[in-house]
Amino acid sequence: MQVLDAEMAKGLPTVSPYASGLDATKFSMEENFPEVKLDFEPFGTRVVVQLRRVISKTSSGIFLGKETKDTEAWNMQVGKVLAVGPLAFKNRRTGEEWPEKAWCKTGDYVRFQRHVGDRLSVKVDDDGEPIALLILNDADLIGRYTGDPREVRAYLL
Repeated sequence: MQVLDAEMAKGLPTVSPYASGLDATKFSMEENFPEVKLDFEPFGTRVVVQLRRVISKTSSGIFLGKETKDTEAWNMQVGKVLAVGPLAFKNRRTGEEWPEKAWCKTGDYVRFQRHVGDRLSVKVDDDGEPIALLILNDADLIGRYTGDPREVRAYLL
């Protein structure tokens, strides 16, 4: 394995973590996370998360292709908690809360691993793209966003 020094690396392109993914900050929270009628109650330790809606066209009016939208949808790792199962964030045997309490609650924006949970889509009553929902275990949540979840970009390969 060869190590690059500063002189050798001068001609190489720099990779920015913000160079990939679609910019969702130009759309409102309601456009990114529209109201979803959830006809589903999670069992046990499951948590239902609504993924940020994949945009159909850019803020400048360019319509995105299916492949781009599919890649964005499958790489999205930020979502809004819609429902929490009765044993989520609790001792599995006793049902008592964990000493550190619940990590998140309904309405929080969270991050999770890319290939975890069960994904499904639901249609909402507007003309936009269907909304992706993710059903996962409480322990699969990585953290809670305290900033603007629209600023998080999916990593596109």
